[in-house]
Amino acid sequence: MAESKPFKTDSGIEVKKIYSNSDIPANILSSIGSPGEFPYTRGIYPEMYRGRLWTMRMYSGFGSAEETNNRFKFLLENGQTGLSLAFDLPTQTGRDSDNPQSEGEVGRTGVAISSLNDMMTCFESIPLDRVSTSMTINSTASTLLSLYIVVAEQQGVSPDKLRGTTQNDILKEYISRNTYIYPPRPSLRLIGDMIQYTSQKVPQWYPISISGYHMREAGSNAIQELAFTFANAIEYIDTCRQRGLDVDSFAPRLSFFFCCTMEFFEEIAKFRAARRIYSKLMKEKFGAKDPKSCHLRFHVQTSGESLTAQQVDNNIVRVSLQALAAVLGGCQSLHTNSRDEALALPTEESVKVALRTQQVIANETGITKTVDPLGGSYYVEELTAKIEDEVQDYLRRIESMGGALAAVEKGYFQEEIRKNSYRLKKEIDQNERIIVGVNKFQDLKDKEPQLNSINPEVEKKQLLRLKELKGSRDKTKVDSVLSELCKAAENDSVNLMPYIIESVKSRATLGEISAVFKEVFGAYLPKISF
Repeated sequence: MAESKPFKTDSGIEVKKIYSNSDIPANILSSIGSPGEFPYTRGIYPEMYRGRLWTMRMYSGFGSAEETNNRFKFLLENGQTGLSLAFDLPTQTGRDSDNPQSEGEVGRTGVAISSLNDMMTCFESIPLDRVSTSMTINSTASTLLSLYIVVAEQQGVSPDKLRGTTQNDILKEYISRNTYIYPPRPSLRLIGDMIQYTSQKVPQWYPISISGYHMREAGSNAIQELAFTFANAIEYIDTCRQRGLDVDSFAPRLSFFFCCTMEFFEEIAKFRAARRIYSKLMKEKFGAKDPKSCHLRFHVQTSGESLTAQQVDNNIVRVSLQALAAVLGGCQSLHTNSRDEALALPTEESVKVALRTQQVIANETGITKTVDPLGGSYYVEELTAKIEDEVQDYLRRIESMGGALAAVEKGYFQEEIRKNSYRLKKEIDQNERIIVGVNKFQDLKDKEPQLNSINPEVEKKQLLRLKELKGSRDKTKVDSVLSELCKAAENDSVNLMPYIIESVKSRATLGEISAVFKEVFGAYLPKISF
């Protein structure tokens, strides 16, 4: 009789038929600890969700600033507890809406923000001292945060009252997402400027959300997701320390962003292992003394890549299971994808179902009544330990290359992700990995749902508004502040945030600010080998 293939998790960890206490070394069980205690395997707070639920965020932003403002108000009225802002591709890549290369992309994948006027409209009648806002923005994060700060000031809200996050993780852009503008080293400078500035002026802001999500969506496995994310984190922390910043002065405001996909128990174990790895890293490698510096605070988004265009209602089930795993893993913030996102930007109805999914988990399942309910599970603890070991192996390998920046420049991360992505695709094509409705249980009568669509008038109106802005502002003042910004950018020892804030106050546009940085820093072109 032929021997059957071993069962494995998505990351290749072999799964036994049954687990018992003999599978868990005594030192592992004794090191699990209690919630709120180092190494935080069971959660960073003693009470976790008994004391406060996770922040429920829905990733929003499309079309015009007015439409996004209306969607924000709709979500807040339906019980959302934090805003999460998506930007269109021109905004992400430092182009104004009237740039010829922006044609056809204005307001498509998120909201178009070219100026202070757009940002003011986006948050009209939304009190910024009473909401937390997450912005998924990287290359132009310093400009978007500056716009947000100025909008708050015009509302009478001082920067020290603002709460939220800028993603601002540029290394993963070179690895997997590709909305970079400048070369890596000046991009790291901008990130260091933001971290330094917010630690002094915007103390409740998380200036960076170090992201494994996009690397996972590009094809990495759970182990690679953690390893590459923490390698990038080490690079950012080293950048700040090279400026003379004490680790405890900025580490409590570092945050993380992970994906949660379909391998249920491995995902839960991944989040538990992540807390343990990070706390040891901060304490042992960087000498952090403040316990808050060792807290891994992370947002989770359910996996967009796992959603299917076929039988879209199945996606509600997928998202529910992924959200459940994220909560059992102890996330601080959660976004649930909508059922129709494999086809289009979600409708209001789909977004409401995604939000209700979180609310049902929080209020009806009972899993928030105890902290780390799966702690002590033989299987989960074994997975947690194995993930930790394999992540540490990766981190040692990356350190031997010279760190994350050197590994990115060599294409190491990119190649590892490509290989794993190819493996997953082959498994689906050969029916070794079942995707319900795609390669099994197909439905030939499956009907496409009612989809959201972007009105083509959005782009025309945005271009008209931008033309009016450029025609009505004080151009002499704009030229002056941009000239000062250029001089500051040429001096590596100058923090650029105050200069960017002055630029947006004068109604300089995002594209004009980005053009200054391109002139000084250059534009990044990836090395392509055939």
